[in-house]
Amino acid sequence: MTTNTDPRPLYGDALAWVRSLAGQIPTDRFTEPTPCADWDVRGLLGHLLATVDRVRAVAEGRDPNVEPVVVTDVDDDGWIAAWDAAVAKALAAWADDDLLDRSVSVPWGTAPGRVAVWGYLNEALVHGWDLAVATGLDPEADPALAEGALAVMTQLLPAGQRGGPVPFSPVVVAAPSTGPTEKLANWSGHGRG
Repeated sequence: MTTNTDPRPLYGDALAWVRSLAGQIPTDRFTEPTPCADWDVRGLLGHLLATVDRVRAVAEGRDPNVEPVVVTDVDDDGWIAAWDAAVAKALAAWADDDLLDRSVSVPWGTAPGRVAVWGYLNEALVHGWDLAVATGLDPEADPALAEGALAVMTQLLPAGQRGGPVPFSPVVVAAPSTGPTEKLANWSGHGRG
């Protein structure tokens, strides 16, 4: 895969994987810690939902920085319904093929639409991995999806460009037996702690 690949179907697959994870988490685990030090499971679910709202804002030409970083107004038993509604709106907002090559505003500056979608696809897979690790679920998405995302993210997010306006920690060295989703998380600065 390359940065020129249409990432929208892949993003849809990543969102479906996150939904499947969220649907398996009992509400009594919502207060457990995650590899993201700032968020427990509930907070991470809220952040994942916020990223979907933000990618929709990008497609609609709105400032994604106005959208919350974490959605907090969802009842514990309402995550799947909120997720489904947000995903449907976001995917519909990105339906126009012309958006892929149009310059859009993203939290890190401006980028072609397809690069923006790749960034949010990375968010979904990496934070999905965080969610799975925190709750004892299988942390590996479809290997082809994760490998493709990793190939693109190594181009879009070089190892040396971390910190400051680039909100990623240094690369975590992956163990030889690490699966592709964990390798992507490691590339994005996430580890098991």
